[in-house]
Amino acid sequence: MLQFDYLKHVTDGLDRDAVLNELMTAYGKDVWNFAYFITHSREMADDIAQDVFVKVYQQLYEFRGQSSIKTWLLAITRNTARDVLRSAWVRRVVLFDVFHSHTETSPSAERESMDKLMAEEIWAVVLKLPRKLREVLLMNSHYGLSMKEMADVLHVSIGTVKSRLHRARTAVNRRLTQESLWNGEEEWT
Repeated sequence: MLQFDYLKHVTDGLDRDAVLNELMTAYGKDVWNFAYFITHSREMADDIAQDVFVKVYQQLYEFRGQSSIKTWLLAITRNTARDVLRSAWVRRVVLFDVFHSHTETSPSAERESMDKLMAEEIWAVVLKLPRKLREVLLMNSHYGLSMKEMADVLHVSIGTVKSRLHRARTAVNRRLTQESLWNGEEEWT
């Protein structure tokens, strides 16, 4: 957002509390959604989002505008989520939870439109993709990041981003086509 362009020129004397509040208002939901998308856990997404904004508060004067604020926040979110998922404690707890409390909430009976059903079906397929493929699909489809911005966030080449995005789209289309055929529906296009 252009409203945050001034941050790349600030070195000191800025009301960091006010800026943090503005950033949380503008991007808090995006940060939480991205953390959830990576971790599949509401609790972890809550913790990660908080950690991200603590880091932003601490590093506010280090932002130099080499990327957009959104790209910067998503990169911090991704790195924080990866750190959390790498921790041995999280791996043990998540593995324990999978074996002992494998109860997912059932979908709402009050779905109002076919669009919502289709979106849920697509997101269910997307969430089953490997993390590397999910990330690029989310950054491209939901956040509208360019290939270069995605490459910057992921610390990979643009070619790698293109390859992952192509593989992600192909995998989603293949899975949706298979599910449609299993359900006796027309082929997914």
